[in-house]
Amino acid sequence: MATETTTTTPAAPSATTAEITPLPAFSPDLYQRAWASIPHPSLPLIATCHAHSVTVFSLSTLSKHSVLTGGHTRSVRSAAEERLEREIRLQSGENDKETEEEEEAEDEWELTLVLEGHENEVKSVNYSPSGQYLATCSRDKSVWIWEDVGNPNPSSEEEEEEEDEDEWETVAVLQEHDGDVKAVAWCPDVPGRKGKYAPPRRYGDDVLASASYDNTVRLWREDGDGEWVCVAVLEGHEGTVWGVAWEGRPRENDKFPRLLSWGADEVIRVWSLKEPEEEEHGEGAAGGGNNTWGFGVPNTMRRSLKEEWECTAVLPKVHKGDIYSVAWSTETGLLASVGSDGVLALYQETVNTTEKNEENETNGEAPTTTSAGGWKVLTTVKGAHGPYEINHITWCKRYDAGSERKGEEEMLVTTGDDGVVRPWQVRIQ
Repeated sequence: MATETTTTTPAAPSATTAEITPLPAFSPDLYQRAWASIPHPSLPLIATCHAHSVTVFSLSTLSKHSVLTGGHTRSVRSAAEERLEREIRLQSGENDKETEEEEEAEDEWELTLVLEGHENEVKSVNYSPSGQYLATCSRDKSVWIWEDVGNPNPSSEEEEEEEDEDEWETVAVLQEHDGDVKAVAWCPDVPGRKGKYAPPRRYGDDVLASASYDNTVRLWREDGDGEWVCVAVLEGHEGTVWGVAWEGRPRENDKFPRLLSWGADEVIRVWSLKEPEEEEHGEGAAGGGNNTWGFGVPNTMRRSLKEEWECTAVLPKVHKGDIYSVAWSTETGLLASVGSDGVLALYQETVNTTEKNEENETNGEAPTTTSAGGWKVLTTVKGAHGPYEINHITWCKRYDAGSERKGEEEMLVTTGDDGVVRPWQVRIQ
């Protein structure tokens, strides 16, 4: 269930000015439409999806590091990278109904696994925070959840060698969307995901969001019987929802992470989980063996697993066309968006202020106060890729020679129809 209000949450103090300037583009240019660029979570690498391949660029040299080819037969639209101690594991999804897993060794990539099952184009892939699950979605209107059933903690060299052969199995096929599913995203492992404001533990910690051509966002969780169920349907968009992104920055008082959605209606929405009643945090709601959780109880007799989410903000309208991608900084909380109009926009959440209700005081009633806040546009860049559409934007760390704080300073990276992968310096004052 989702409701819409005008409530906003506190934010950091507002910046006065912002400047976005282009850095030298990654080389070489791809000279063909590029769909997305995904930073590695721990290494100075970024993987760009284009044509039938994935080009991996170095964030240190802003040049090509390696290329994944030979696996896909149609356009590669999405990739996901998992943090591992011994290797880089990269997942790619594309239009040939297959998902592939690759491993890197000394700048060379080896195809290790093909996951098959979708009946149509695979649009998006995403690892869960622990790497235990992989979510994929497709034009066949379904979301698939795959589980890594290999040995997660090898205790000997023999087991390590056996682990090299990845083994994944399908644990859920979710088919509640009424249209093509465009994107999937797992909630990050931030304190609020398991904090006091998290929903009563009627299901696991992992939360998956999916965006669809049916104009909705759905949220999925694993219940007490190991079944993945839809716990909320977020409605409000008036067109295709092109994407979703979770807040990766811990919130005040460890509140549950918020969710972004955007789409063809030129609107960016912020969704928040409605805080449960105090008594739901008590022993009765989380005590072992309490059947209100739903464990061991038939579906028809279970307490509802639905969560209540509300749209707590709609960002100022900037784009004149579909919004294709939005990125939420884990360092500053800034948002950046791009779309079909070629505009790059930067937003900041404003500080809540207290406004006095003068009318109540005039009428002899007790004066009341309300909180007012929201989001503002800091700056925009028109024609960021010339006349071309921009398909993707992401925040990532800088490691190039021009960086003042390598591995700490953030930059933006945009990917467009012109085949250019362009980094941007962001200065806030």
